[in-house]
Amino acid sequence: MKLTTKGRFAVTALLDLAIHHENSPVTLSDIGQRQKISLSYLEQLFAKLRHSELVDSVRGPGGGYCLAKELSEVSVADIILAVDEPIDTTQCGGKENCLNDGKCMTHDLWAKLNDLIFDYLRAVTLEQLVDEHMERDQKKKQQQLDDVVAPIFDMHQSTPL
Repeated sequence: MKLTTKGRFAVTALLDLAIHHENSPVTLSDIGQRQKISLSYLEQLFAKLRHSELVDSVRGPGGGYCLAKELSEVSVADIILAVDEPIDTTQCGGKENCLNDGKCMTHDLWAKLNDLIFDYLRAVTLEQLVDEHMERDQKKKQQQLDDVVAPIFDMHQSTPL
């Protein structure tokens, strides 16, 4: 499968938006700074995401973007397709003209792989990605706390009274 930066950045940007929206719009410059994506590229992506009704824009002071749907209603496939990113592993784009204007011997193999990939991406929602991110973030914070507290606890344990 050939997934370009357009699809990857769109998923990353929407995940960032989902994590940081906190009842107020998120600016593209904030997303760009956190994710190291240029503002002009984000503007192009969000125009397509808005056209596909995945995000809404809010104008004026305090404006930015917010999700137009519930997290559980937005799949990774929705995001990738919204930015015109094909999900295709065939050499012919599914046209069955891979070999001398005919179907090559492995066309069906790659077409079935396309179906599997698309089914997987359709099954993964923004809600799942946010939950996974929050869980990893919580574990990381707990590990950092443990790294600070454990030596102190060990020091008090080894000190005789």
